Amino acid sequence: MTTLGSLYEFCWMDLKTGDEDGTAGFLSEALGWCFAVDEEDWRQATKITVDGHLIGGVSNLANPVYPANTPAHVAYYLAVDDVDGRTEAATANGARLVVPPFDASDQGRMATLIDPVGAAFSLWQPHRFTGWTFPPRTAGAPHHMVLACDRPDRARDFYHRVTGTPLQAAEFVTTRETVAAPQWVLSIGVDDLDGVFSRVKDAGRGAATWTQETGHSVLTVHSPEGLPFRVHPLGRCSGPRVR
Repeated sequence: MTTLGSLYEFCWMDLKTGDEDGTAGFLSEALGWCFAVDEEDWRQATKITVDGHLIGGVSNLANPVYPANTPAHVAYYLAVDDVDGRTEAATANGARLVVPPFDASDQGRMATLIDPVGAAFSLWQPHRFTGWTFPPRTAGAPHHMVLACDRPDRARDFYHRVTGTPLQAAEFVTTRETVAAPQWVLSIGVDDLDGVFSRVKDAGRGAATWTQETGHSVLTVHSPEGLPFRVHPLGRCSGPRVR
């Protein structure tokens, strides 16, 4: 079975926040994530781990590289073999180019686009850095990606055309809600779903809401800045099965 982090699957997340301490504190309490400065990184970047395994990074929106008033969001990276070629395929199939391909030092090459249904994503061609590193079914780790929009078939077909293969660790779902800007959302497997809900409520910040999907409950956790993450039990995983 396909694993997140494989070629032609999502491989990384970068939390872009204007409240680094608040975001880290909330997600540490709610999901058990550990936020710490990577002393081996020359940028002294904050990295996110679970059980000692790397699952993401953090970017502070106070950095002058970001335009003023950039909203908090999560950037998700899709691993590809050739950023330049896949970017051309994406724009030819209706995507809008936001950041043209460029080299991210010696770590990899990337580009950022908006897909035809309005969701942002980045393409990542690994060089020295391949992305997520965690054993299968690690509690609190990424499990699969979800894109809810009014045209899921259009979205699914777009990513198939861009990568040349279906995204196995991604779920495309229909939403009847008015979505101003569809977005990719990470789904995380946990051992204690009710415990996550209780911890969010006890924290007195952020939000946790339940929804029913095909006979089971899905919990969505929102950070104080509104960053969403879906949470489901490891023993009853919704969406695509990921090894």
